[in-house]
Amino acid sequence: MEQDQGLKKTMGLFTALSIVVGIVIGGGVFFKPEAIYTATNGAPGLGIVAWIIGGIITLSAGLTVAEAAASITETGGMMIYIREMWGEKLSFLTGWMQVVLYYPGTVAALAVMFSEQFCQMIGDNSLRAVIAVMMIAIVTILNLLDAKFGSLVQSISTACKVVPIVILIVFGLIKGTGTNPILSPMLGNGVSFGVAFGQVLIATLFVYDGWINIGSIAGELKNPGKDLPKAIIGGISIVMALYIAINLAYLWVLPANELAKVSVPAALVADKIFGSMGGEIISIGILIAAFGSLNGYLLTGPRVVFALSKKGYLPFSKSLKKINQGGSPINAIILTAVIGAIYAATGEFNLISNLEIFTVWIFYVLTFIGIFKLRFTRPNMERPYKVLGYPVIPAIAIAGGIFVLINQLFMAGLNSSLIAIGGILITLLGLPVHRYMVKKEKIKNEHKNVS
Repeated sequence: MEQDQGLKKTMGLFTALSIVVGIVIGGGVFFKPEAIYTATNGAPGLGIVAWIIGGIITLSAGLTVAEAAASITETGGMMIYIREMWGEKLSFLTGWMQVVLYYPGTVAALAVMFSEQFCQMIGDNSLRAVIAVMMIAIVTILNLLDAKFGSLVQSISTACKVVPIVILIVFGLIKGTGTNPILSPMLGNGVSFGVAFGQVLIATLFVYDGWINIGSIAGELKNPGKDLPKAIIGGISIVMALYIAINLAYLWVLPANELAKVSVPAALVADKIFGSMGGEIISIGILIAAFGSLNGYLLTGPRVVFALSKKGYLPFSKSLKKINQGGSPINAIILTAVIGAIYAATGEFNLISNLEIFTVWIFYVLTFIGIFKLRFTRPNMERPYKVLGYPVIPAIAIAGGIFVLINQLFMAGLNSSLIAIGGILITLLGLPVHRYMVKKEKIKNEHKNVS
């Protein structure tokens, strides 16, 4: 397997595990119950089922991708897996989508989430855009200093964000009445099961998203073949357990119809348990969660830019593949941060995040199917880890992914359909870029051979 020149192998299993947990746990677990229980019209049952099914789909996806991650340990993550499965063109489109949409869009959403929560605490909403851009700048500087330092920040922030979740779980179950319904009714009055299930499942899968990004730093792990599968499977398992437990704790304290009425249900639950200070504690927890997840995306995302630049597939590739003395792809980090800051400044982060979530699932499904393809086309490929429960587990991941795509395209309304089509079109814009850069590299190599 190709070695990643310039990137230092400084990260172990604990760092990889903390990156997975830290990226996945953003602010969604604190505020998504509102959207979920609004979709069910205040009924708890389908919401809890969605957290479980979303977790099962995500864990199945993680178990599936772990096989590719263990065998293909080159920096770049999903883009590299798809190259081995489907070829260079689809690989480039994967990377293109991640560079222009997925990573900077998520960075923008997390930065705005942080700024909105911060402005709410200080009582001044006029500074939202400024604080969002400042947060991106601060986290960028942290990751420019040293790759190992960036991973240390990730480990610390992960520990800090898990603490308020565990506190809410423990005290919610201890101090809650436990008299509110948990699994019934499944749906409130006037709600279609098909539409509601699609909405709540999409919401939970959004909150579970981000785990695959650990593959982007494979070239910086000391033992990627062993550590990547453990980090992916272990990280998703931890997150799934925390998510299900905290949502049970929410319902242990307050009924679902009350959780549907507030933008940050976790803060309301904390107020109920701890009094007026509870909401402030959770607000700090949301800030830490958003910061940690933002750091995770700025730690992993630029490695995709780096991997594309190594192939000469991006404009200014020579500059974008530059590594600083700390072992960080300096210009790739800056590019991701700048695009993210522009998105954050527009205020359209909801639109951008919706675009990138749908689009990334297209490539998730291609990756899941690719596991079957590699089993047939490259049966002798070295596989330090083979997916458990093959072929059932990959089939569950594929079915879940296809449901997400079909739901967004055809079942969730016109707005969702337009967003889905928009994501596809932005991705396809990468085709002329790929054609131009490949032609440019070909001419460049021909000149080298002549000289």
